[in-house]
Order: sequence, then C-alpha cells, then structure tokens
Amino acid sequence: MDSRLNPFQDKMEKTLNNLLEEYSGIRAGRANPHVLDKLRVDYYATPSPIQSVANVSVPEPRMIQIQPWEASMVKEIEKAIICSDLGINPTNDGKLIRLVFPELTEERRKELAKDIKKKGEEAKVATRNIRREAIDSIKKAGKEDGISDDEVKDLEDDAQKLTDKFIAKIDDAVETKSKEILTV
Repeated sequence: MDSRLNPFQDKMEKTLNNLLEEYSGIRAGRANPHVLDKLRVDYYATPSPIQSVANVSVPEPRMIQIQPWEASMVKEIEKAIICSDLGINPTNDGKLIRLVFPELTEERRKELAKDIKKKGEEAKVATRNIRREAIDSIKKAGKEDGISDDEVKDLEDDAQKLTDKFIAKIDDAVETKSKEILTV
C-alpha cells in the first residue's frame, strides 16, 4: 500500500482500538476488572485510576475484590463506584471492597447487545469519515502536486480497500462481543 495512506491507516487503527477498549468495559455477567478502568478516585487531590491505588482481583467468577493500599482510600473508592454507572453496589468491610455481579437478565443482555451494535456503527461512521478525509487529501494532492489521474484513482481504490478491511474488523468485534453477551 502507498505510504501516503499510512496516516489514515493509523487513524483507522485507533478507531478500532478505541472500540475494543470500550467493549472491554462492558460486562458479560461475569467479573471483569476492566469495568473499573474509567473510574477515577481522588488520591491526594489527583484523580487516579483505581488500579493505581488498590489491588484489584477476581477471586470468584462473579466477584471483584478491591484492596486499597491505604485504609483511607476505602471510602473514596466506594464513593467512586457508587457514583459511576456500573449499576453495582459495593460491599465494604473496612479493609476490602467487594463487587458482586448479578446474573444478567435476558432483557439486559438484549439491551447490551443493542449498545454494542450502536458503538460498532459509530466506529464504522468514524472509519468512513477517515476514508472521506483520505480521498479529499488525495484529490487535493493530485491537483497541487501534479499526480496523474490514474494514480489518484489507484490511491482512492487503496483507501476504499483499507476502509473495507477495517469495517470487516469492526463487524467481527461487534459479532464476537454480541455472542459473548447473549451467551447464558
């Protein structure tokens, strides 16, 4: 592939990686420590990820255990979890915080599957916008740098092939995560 398309390929890869990162935070009825990735707690007036102020473990398939390194952080972590949109109430024994994940209902699974498809569509739109940006850039370079019409057409075809490749990867990610969610 032409090196002039590399910046656009990098952008498409970032879009795909962002989607996969979002999917890692969606729970599938079992405990996944990545659901805590976006949560921040005040640690000496600095917003910090929970993983940097506590030990996060999964002792059972549907439970996350959080053991702060400082006892004073228990309340802060508990507050951050309660204020988040996780929908899980933490259990606090003064030293540990336990998050017990309830079994997902059929209705909730379908709702999550719709959300997964929506995020996938957003990623596809972003990828197509990157393709449009690439084609505009190619046409502009064709006029300014005197690139032949055939070469411009070949570059546009390469941009379309690159887009198709990433759209297929996004579709695979959506299907994989949907199956994971809908599997009881």
